[in-house]
Amino acid sequence: MSLVSPSLILLVFALSTLAPAVTAQTAPVTPAEAPAPGEAEFEATAEAFGEKMEAMLTEMQTAVADAGGDAARQVAALDTIEARYQPDADAFATAFEAFMNQQAAAAPETERAGILAGLAQALPQLRSVPRLIRAQAEQAAQAATPAP
Repeated sequence: MSLVSPSLILLVFALSTLAPAVTAQTAPVTPAEAPAPGEAEFEATAEAFGEKMEAMLTEMQTAVADAGGDAARQVAALDTIEARYQPDADAFATAFEAFMNQQAAAAPETERAGILAGLAQALPQLRSVPRLIRAQAEQAAQAATPAP
């Protein structure tokens, strides 16, 4: 089963929501200009987070298949997996918050409020990624269950 990970969709949404505010604060980038402080580190963190969430989705899909229709077994397995990955989502949200606060501090005063408002909207979404991935795994399992 090929599914697009909601973590990647959510991450793209969060970053695209904030991108206009962040991009507006800087002049067009030329090849000679260096990236914003912390940008490369944050990009690496974002990539690692995306990979972890992909692994979580795969684990959850496997757990659903292994449960063989046993609802209690499926719930227990998904609870365990979600709990194991939640700290990764929380850590990523914290890293995202630090990076965006750094960007907001460097932005002109007129743009800070927009950056910080976007950040406030994105943080709860980022923290909920494991729950959303679980919902996707559960929906896929229901869709794959033959009708009686």
